[in-house]
Amino acid sequence: MSGESRRSTAAQFFIEEDAEAEQSTSTYERVVELLNQASLAQRDAQKINNLRQVQELIVHKDPTLLDNFLDEILAFQSDRAVDVKRFVIGFMEEACKKDPEILSKVLPSLNMLLSDENVNVQKKVILTSIQMFKCTIQWLSKAKTATTEKTASWEQMHTLKSRLFEMLDSENDGIRTHVVKFLETVVLVLSKRSADSDAQKQKEGDVSLDMIPDGRHYLKLKKLEDQGLKTFEMMLHFLGSPHISSINLMTVMGALTNIARQRPLFFDQVVQAFEALHVNLPPTLAKSQVASVRKNLKMHMMSLLKHPASVDHVTQITTLLTDLGASQSEVSKYLPKVDESRKRKNDEPSTSSKKAKVEEDVADEEDDDIGMTPWSNRNESNRPTGASRQTAIDITADDLCPRLSPQNVADLVLLSMVMLPDTAPAQFQATYTPIAAAGTETQIRHIARLLATQLTMAGMGKGLGELQRTAMEQGISGDGDTSPSSPSNFEPTSPKQLIQTLVGGTVSIADQEEFKKPEPITAPVVQPRKGVIRQFKLSSVTHPLDSEKLDAMTLATVKRVFNTEKIAIQAHVPAARTKILACLTAAFGGELKDVMQTFIFEDLRNRADLAFAWLFQEYANCQGFSVSAPLGERPTLHSYDECLTRLLTGLLEAQDQKDGLFGRLMMEAPVITDNATHILKRYCQDPGRLDIGMTVLKDLILMRPSQRLRFLDVLLDLTSHYEADVRNRAIDTTKELYNKPSMQLPIEKYALVHLKKLLLPRPPSDSNQTIRVLRSTLSVDIIEHWTEDVIKSHLYLYLGLLPTNHRLIHELANVYTATSADIKRTILRVLEMPVKGMGMQSPELLTMVENCPKGAETLVMRVIHILTDKTLPSSELVERIRDLYQKRVPDVRFLIPVLTGLTKGEVISALPKLIKLNPMVVKEVFHRLMGGYGDSTASYTSPLTPAELLVALHNIDPAKCDMKTIIKAANLCFSEKMIYTQEVLAIVMQQLMEQTPLPTLLMRTVLQSLSMYPRLIGFVMNILQRLIVKQVWKQKKVWEGFVKCCQRTKPQSYQVLLQLPSSQLKNAFEICPDIREPLLCHVKAFTSQQQAHIPKGIMTVLETDPLEEQRKAEVARVEAERKAKQKEEEDTFARVEAERIAREKAEKERIEKERADRELREKEKMEKERQKAEKDKLERERKEKLELEKKQQLEKEEREKAIKKEKQDEEEKQRQEKEKEEVKKKEEKLALEKAEKDRLEQERTEMERLKKEKERQAKIEEEKKEEERQDKIKKERKEKERQEKEEMERQEKEEKQVEEDTVRVKEEPANEEMNLLEEARETEDEELQVEPKTEVSEDGGASTETEAMETAESSLDMGEQAAGSPEEAMDTQDDEEQMPAEKKVGRNRRGRGGKAAAKTSPVTRRSSRTKKS
Repeated sequence: MSGESRRSTAAQFFIEEDAEAEQSTSTYERVVELLNQASLAQRDAQKINNLRQVQELIVHKDPTLLDNFLDEILAFQSDRAVDVKRFVIGFMEEACKKDPEILSKVLPSLNMLLSDENVNVQKKVILTSIQMFKCTIQWLSKAKTATTEKTASWEQMHTLKSRLFEMLDSENDGIRTHVVKFLETVVLVLSKRSADSDAQKQKEGDVSLDMIPDGRHYLKLKKLEDQGLKTFEMMLHFLGSPHISSINLMTVMGALTNIARQRPLFFDQVVQAFEALHVNLPPTLAKSQVASVRKNLKMHMMSLLKHPASVDHVTQITTLLTDLGASQSEVSKYLPKVDESRKRKNDEPSTSSKKAKVEEDVADEEDDDIGMTPWSNRNESNRPTGASRQTAIDITADDLCPRLSPQNVADLVLLSMVMLPDTAPAQFQATYTPIAAAGTETQIRHIARLLATQLTMAGMGKGLGELQRTAMEQGISGDGDTSPSSPSNFEPTSPKQLIQTLVGGTVSIADQEEFKKPEPITAPVVQPRKGVIRQFKLSSVTHPLDSEKLDAMTLATVKRVFNTEKIAIQAHVPAARTKILACLTAAFGGELKDVMQTFIFEDLRNRADLAFAWLFQEYANCQGFSVSAPLGERPTLHSYDECLTRLLTGLLEAQDQKDGLFGRLMMEAPVITDNATHILKRYCQDPGRLDIGMTVLKDLILMRPSQRLRFLDVLLDLTSHYEADVRNRAIDTTKELYNKPSMQLPIEKYALVHLKKLLLPRPPSDSNQTIRVLRSTLSVDIIEHWTEDVIKSHLYLYLGLLPTNHRLIHELANVYTATSADIKRTILRVLEMPVKGMGMQSPELLTMVENCPKGAETLVMRVIHILTDKTLPSSELVERIRDLYQKRVPDVRFLIPVLTGLTKGEVISALPKLIKLNPMVVKEVFHRLMGGYGDSTASYTSPLTPAELLVALHNIDPAKCDMKTIIKAANLCFSEKMIYTQEVLAIVMQQLMEQTPLPTLLMRTVLQSLSMYPRLIGFVMNILQRLIVKQVWKQKKVWEGFVKCCQRTKPQSYQVLLQLPSSQLKNAFEICPDIREPLLCHVKAFTSQQQAHIPKGIMTVLETDPLEEQRKAEVARVEAERKAKQKEEEDTFARVEAERIAREKAEKERIEKERADRELREKEKMEKERQKAEKDKLERERKEKLELEKKQQLEKEEREKAIKKEKQDEEEKQRQEKEKEEVKKKEEKLALEKAEKDRLEQERTEMERLKKEKERQAKIEEEKKEEERQDKIKKERKEKERQEKEEMERQEKEEKQVEEDTVRVKEEPANEEMNLLEEARETEDEELQVEPKTEVSEDGGASTETEAMETAESSLDMGEQAAGSPEEAMDTQDDEEQMPAEKKVGRNRRGRGGKAAAKTSPVTRRSSRTKKS
């Protein structure tokens, strides 16, 4: 002590720090030791003890080590022992309470453990999730920013919560009970406390929404509060379930009571739920269970009555307690003190106002929920929940109260007595309590409320009717949707179903059989034998049984075990009996399997566990897991497959199987064999079990990843089934799976493969269900042609996926372009629904329209028609089609669907092409353009009015469209009398008349309008008068129509005719002579004053007969024709003579031209021969040069190889010497220093010598290369000189040959020109016969530009002696052009050159000698 006291403060600090470090180190080592011991421990208790010590050390003693050893502790979650797993789950809870940061690591493990096959592990996870949920909310409430760990933790908690909600439908009562407790926690956490919340129930670690600050990233208060309300409604729905067990019912009642006390916001709904439960107890409860539930309900109602928030519900609660058997003193004991509660409310005005506000908000939300309440016929899933039930009960009770008169009640009782049993049920007698205050107002209101509750639960009553009407009004005024809960869907039910008893319609169970106790078995009395006692030998009294008897005894033994079902249940050993039966059947097989199958299907619901035990035992035997399995044999699944097939076949043949055992068997089977898959496929094709089968198949695809593709193939094969129901259900299931990313690729690939089979010339033999059925129906092996049903079977799935994945439209277009016409027509017919599902806003569809594939124009056009049917096209679609029409496919049919989206100018410009189409198409075009005006229900307007359309038809250029087509189009307009009324036609005629020049069809339109509407004659007369002002006679067609109109409208048109000038009137009489006489009579009927106003020219025209003038004109015309005919004959004779002279002249010119052409061909032939000879020479020279270069290259490579080899040899020598030196160096290392110096000196000398040797060799190599280069230059120089010498000799020979040809040409007489031509032709034929023996080029000896360039280059390389300069060549050419024809022939002959002449054929030389002679 004295030594320690003398230490300084600094020394003591370091000593304490070292002690803490040692302690921490010892704790760390202790944890490591304990974890190792736990890993190696054989007993579960020892392992848990070690882990519990680790938990104490790292959680409570030294939390800093928690993060270090968390993964090691979590690794024990995969342990086989259930207790170890449960301890790990508890450790997770304690660790998260200590350090919430590890939630991101713990929650995934909890999710995994929730899927454990052991029920106790699942229950532990559910209980732990309660604290985990609170811990997560508290942790995230402090998070102001988002992090990856917190996001992952929140998502994991959300997944865990969703899975727990789904487990509310579990088959295990204990799991459902624990889930109810979790739901209670969720509701309490996701709601706010109020002033009336029960303080006694608040625990230290509790959390609620009022403790969470607003504005947090993860926790949105409004969203969380909505989740809490939905969870509370889920609990209310579970409370009203008709098949709920008594344990679950009492648990959920306690949970709701606790929620009501902790959150008075839900007090009213809980009371209403308990009222409904009181009159609608589940019918599945036994007598004792009903008593327990009623007692429990009474206890919870007493608890609620004590709460201050029950002030507003005292009447309901007390009445309900009275029905449950509570005395008045008990009720008075638990009544709340109203004065104190009111005083507390007055002292806390802020709290009460806040509560009132909350209740008001809740009431608003309840009203919203009322508007969405569905209407149903007492289905469990559609019963009114929450606030909607409360409001409906209140309204119905208020409506029933005044109706409960003595007369009505008596009638109601009499009607109910018909359906009462003969004897009162025991349950009714046990639960019935006398009515204390019968006939009072309180009792009447209570009866009314009970009836209202039952009516509401049955989906009837005034309350639900008013709610339905309110919902419909809100739906119509809102988004226009109609609710499926309309009163029209209501179907009346029988009175027995509408009016239920107060005890919930339960039946007596007195008639149920009770198990009989087995009688004791007494052993037989054996009389002792007298005499000598011999030694017993079993072999002396037994003998082997034959196989038949042995099988019979075995079968009888197993049957006795089968018959002990009730005894095993009474002895509480049904599991052992099930195990024995499964093992015996799996071991012996044979007839036992038939007996087992028959026994199971006699009571399938209660013996399903036996079926599963048999199946699992067969699997264990086949896999060799069983002790009795033979060693050394390869396991097979034959027996297991037989067992599974038996069970599935029995379920398939069972007509009344509705418990989902088929799906359960498929899901829980260890292995799904091929036979089981086949039975599943048959199950899915059964119309009565289609939904269940598809659900099972979908679950198998999702839950069995190893066999996912196999089951997916089964589902995809059903998408082409020949029955529509099976096919549609399979396609719907496939579309649901297609939404999952992992399923998209195989489904899309399958659909694409089937689609591309349409490209084959005939259907595949075994492609899908439809083809197989068709083959069996027709009794053929191969279907030769594509039928419509077969085509559709390959399209169903692909088109079903199209609304989900719009990218598939592109591949459909590609296949469409390459298929036959029948397939294209089928595709166009079935395309409507998928395209409508995509919509015209689809980017992929717009892309396909924009980039229309070649050959898919009809497909794109069909798509556009579907999208725009009775709908205004979108601006994006109109723009894409406009670009397609203008830039790529100028087919005007593309514009028809989007005509209503185009501008007026675009429609008018396209009108000439549109009216040239098929008459039915033109009619559709006009229907679209005029649809907005003729149909009041149309949702679009046309860019052209009817009047503008008809005017545009009149203004079409005749060069773009013939007049006949325009007239047909105009007739289509006139056929629409509802649109083209007389007012519209008057506007059209007015606009047409104002145009300059007048349209050609103006008068035709006037006449047709007048025939349709005779009342327009006054307007037509006005038109005719204005046409006179516009000088209509200047346009011949319009003028003729004008005259015809006047003829048809007489006598009204007489005044118009009299206004014409005399010349035009005379022309009118010539066109239509029959109007002159009536017009003259009309004028003569005038008075003298009126006749005086008529011009004399008009009168002259009227009085002059146009026929006389026509006769004179006819005579003059005949005379003129005679003179013209005579003149024409003279001209013909002169023309024939001139033509004869011209023909003779042309014949002479032709002969001259042919002779010149022959000469020219002769020259060209000679020139080609010369060029061919030159080309052959150049080719030989080039080959010789290439061979020389190749030889030189080979020599060079050989020299390089020799040099390289010498170098490699030298290097190898140096390497070997170096290795020897290294060995020598190692040996001399242990020698003296002097020897080391000598060796180093020797190495240096050797290196210098090698360097000098290398330099010498390099010098020698360079000298060799220089000598080779000099030799090469000398050889090239000699070769060049030789070529120049040959070129000079060739030129001398050419000049000599030219001189000889020149002399020969001059000596030839001019009169022998034709003979020379004939001889040249014969020479040409002879040369053609000899020519195959000579060497020619591949193109027949024709000179090419490349050969000419090669010749020119070789000439330039040979020097200035090569054939002269380009200027001399140009001069020579000019001289040739100025020469006469005879000299040109000689010049061409001289141009062949020396060698070419020397190499001519013998035939050529013979012809030359002939010419000289």
